Amino acid sequence: MKPAILVLCTGNSARSQMAEGLLRRSLGDRFEVHSAGTRPSVVRPEAIAVMAELGIDISGHWSKSVEEFLGGEFAYIFTVCDNAKESCPVIHCPAERIHWSFEDPAAVEGDEEIRLDSFRRIRDQIKERVNQFYLAL
Repeated sequence: MKPAILVLCTGNSARSQMAEGLLRRSLGDRFEVHSAGTRPSVVRPEAIAVMAELGIDISGHWSKSVEEFLGGEFAYIFTVCDNAKESCPVIHCPAERIHWSFEDPAAVEGDEEIRLDSFRRIRDQIKERVNQFYLAL
């Protein structure tokens, strides 16, 4: 059985979903990768679109509650937004906790291209962090 990674955000709608997809692509052969939210909502279509640009299909992902993972065993728990870091329930396991603070691309207003550019920018920031994490293993 592979060790697990849990990525947490508030809504599990964008940042954590993109991180899950990127981590699965880079480390899916070595880790089980999951994502969840402290207040789950729905996966943003912009996140699905910008991940598809990289050949990563997250269209089948759904927003999950962190409550589903309480009691789970994780090697790493990533928080990808400040709110999730502050409001995350205690998950009792010997996981290494890593915080990556990313702006919320869903908070950007404007036409579709402006929103997509915001999601691309955050996706690329997450991708860079995932690459750094991969190289550090």
